Amino acid sequence: MSTKLHWIFDHCETISDRNIERVKALGGGIAVQNRMAFQGEYFVERYGSQQAKRTPPIRRMLEMGVPVGAGTDATRVSSYNPYLSLYWLITGKTIGGLSLYPEENRLDRAEALKLYTMGSSWFSTEDGKKGALVPGQLADMAVLSGDYFSIPEEEIKHLESVLTIVGGKVVYASDEFSKLAPPALPVSPSWSPVKQYGGYAKALDHTLGVSHSAACSHVEASSDGRTRSHLQVLGEFGLWELDCDCFAF
Repeated sequence: MSTKLHWIFDHCETISDRNIERVKALGGGIAVQNRMAFQGEYFVERYGSQQAKRTPPIRRMLEMGVPVGAGTDATRVSSYNPYLSLYWLITGKTIGGLSLYPEENRLDRAEALKLYTMGSSWFSTEDGKKGALVPGQLADMAVLSGDYFSIPEEEIKHLESVLTIVGGKVVYASDEFSKLAPPALPVSPSWSPVKQYGGYAKALDHTLGVSHSAACSHVEASSDGRTRSHLQVLGEFGLWELDCDCFAF
């Protein structure tokens, strides 16, 4: 493992080309997170859709040869769920469905996945040790609920792992692999919303026993003139289908 320090610049939603050049000259890398997937509507309302087209300018960073890694910056900026971030990178859309980026600032599925795996390994100085399916690298793996490379784009944000193996041991299993599941780990950090509101990967359902009204008092008008709480709306659209800041814990 290299002991050389890697200088990291985070988020960089509004970085200019000149400052990307400066990051490269310093030997630094840029870690991008999907905050705009949750706050894009707010950004557009405040600064305009034109300004939002390169927030951040990921394609330009890659063209200029700067190391880029993808992530979520959970627990307060976003969700832990990596598939929401991959959906954002690929479609250029917010979770609420607003299109932010033109095609030239979006990534294909392989490029987005590479930023999340090989790209991110550079930031922990573990490039060459993990992130690729090649001999000699760490073989942690996840079996997904669908084929990331072939399912419709809108289904990417609903992907989840049904089997996760780390260090040769099963650390998570569900569905047909549920008999392999180890005991659940305690929520960390203990104050994470996950402890009270369940996981982020699945749409909210009755089995979670969640009362969203404890976190959100928002209501919306239905077509027949009645008002509905977001708890009712969640049952129809799922947890991450709404354009509401109260879900960006």
